[in-house]
Amino acid sequence: MGEFLLVTIQVDMHDRLALQLQEDLTERIAATRASGVLIDISSLEMVDSFIGRMLGNIAGMSKVLGADTVVTGMQPSVAITLVELGLSLRGVRTALNVERGMDLLRKSHEDGRHGGPG
Repeated sequence: MGEFLLVTIQVDMHDRLALQLQEDLTERIAATRASGVLIDISSLEMVDSFIGRMLGNIAGMSKVLGADTVVTGMQPSVAITLVELGLSLRGVRTALNVERGMDLLRKSHEDGRHGGPG
């Protein structure tokens, strides 16, 4: 979507699929020079520590490549599980839905362009 990549996870993630997503996404960020990545996880009903760490890793790799990351649509059960696992997802901003997530990315991009943080 313009200068942002939108990823919608519509199946429960297993480890191999999460690793493939990480690899594909970093390649796509580099190829398109995207300034933001929005990952919609509203279809995920559960996560384990590996998937939680992968979301954090994707955000970290995206940042190195110059893209901000926003995760949207987190189910309450997923949020509870992440907290119980002690995963803080540093560097990952969250939003209630895709529309609000895109607003966060746009604002971040505009602030960065106009000399603000970003």
